Amino acid sequence: MTGTTQQAPGTTPTTTVGLELDDVTLTLGDGDSTVTALDHVSLTVPPGQLLAVVGPSGAGKSSLLAVAGALGLPTAGVVRVAGVDVSALNAARRADLRRRRIGFVFQSGNLLPALTAVDQLRFALHVAGERVGRDGRDPRTLLGQVGMAHKADRRPHELSGGERQRVGIARALVTAPALLLVDEPTAALDRARSHEVVQLLATETHEYGVATVMVTHDHDVLEHCDRVVEMEDGRLTA
Repeated sequence: MTGTTQQAPGTTPTTTVGLELDDVTLTLGDGDSTVTALDHVSLTVPPGQLLAVVGPSGAGKSSLLAVAGALGLPTAGVVRVAGVDVSALNAARRADLRRRRIGFVFQSGNLLPALTAVDQLRFALHVAGERVGRDGRDPRTLLGQVGMAHKADRRPHELSGGERQRVGIARALVTAPALLLVDEPTAALDRARSHEVVQLLATETHEYGVATVMVTHDHDVLEHCDRVVEMEDGRLTA
């Protein structure tokens, strides 16, 4: 697998950066209630790197994921995903970028209750307007790679917390994203399952050449990450 990415129509491909935040500031609220959620944040995450972001509650970690995931626009600065300037896109193009080039992994897997594991991945492809991932990723094959082939036809209530997270990781990867955003993936897991899930994230990040940003409070799992940064009061420190 190379770091080559495919872009939204009308954009220029790049092979060197999965995520770039250039002097990004995000202010929320009005008047006296204004809060600076992100304060001149600059960050680059190349393909194949698992970056962990740690810090206390209210430090700005969720705001960082929201801006990086094109869920909102910064007040100032530039956000690029696979070389695409997110601020230059209208709402429809940003939604298309999220569907095709950004994968999300949530705290509890966030799976659809009525769908089997394999159908979770098929639905993600359907939403992205694809039948198979751009590089030929097949849902059942990808489930096998995360150790879930034997439970491909099980629904979420039939899976453990760690198994749901594995399915969530596979679902996030099936569309061949350039960027993977992971929000507290070990929050509901015991220590052993936490290490398994983050080690799996590291393996898939390296295997597929995706830029991965993981927000976590779990310092025990940082040994599996390529790089760690800390957030405090909306600012990043190494």
